[in-house]
Amino acid sequence: MKRLLPDFEHRAQPVIPPHQFLVRLAHSGIIALVLITVSLFIGMAGYHALEGLNWIDSFLDASMLLGGMGPVNPPVTFGGKLFAGLYALYCGLVVILVAGVILAPVAHRILHTFHMESRDE
Repeated sequence: MKRLLPDFEHRAQPVIPPHQFLVRLAHSGIIALVLITVSLFIGMAGYHALEGLNWIDSFLDASMLLGGMGPVNPPVTFGGKLFAGLYALYCGLVVILVAGVILAPVAHRILHTFHMESRDE
């Protein structure tokens, strides 16, 4: 089974060339974009089904919550309030996860470079 994220090189291996690093960054960016898109559609479907908002207002509320700003249309129904609270918690975790997915290749390259330099000395 193929892994979602590419394998990073072992500490005994040399640092990958810049072109491969850019490919790794692009791969991480695509994964982050897919995660954000899926999360946005989950929010849109929830607001549309539970609050009865039209699709554009559902998009606005879901994207504002996913961006950390908060909903534009306050929820009125019990189900809508419950969904908005749970979706807000989920969005906070998505932000942390996306940051980790995007920054992991950069952090690995920096730490791997430091390790290679300390071994050369």
